[in-house]
Amino acid sequence: MNHFQKIILSSVAVFLLASCAGIKETGRAIGHTTRDVTKKIGHTSRDAVKAIGKETKEVVEDIKDEGQ
Repeated sequence: MNHFQKIILSSVAVFLLASCAGIKETGRAIGHTTRDVTKKIGHTSRDAVKAIGKETKEVVEDIKDEGQ
């Protein structure tokens, strides 16, 4: 392998490593964003179910009180 081929091979290796690091970072960013969005949806859903449960309980209690 001559000097020119070694330079080309080294350049390609550096480019591939840089590309892999970029892909890894992009994957990490997508993963963290997905995790954060999913967590937010879960917490919002939980809060909505709790609110509905409380309101339902109050309505049931009001109906019981009217029947007595």
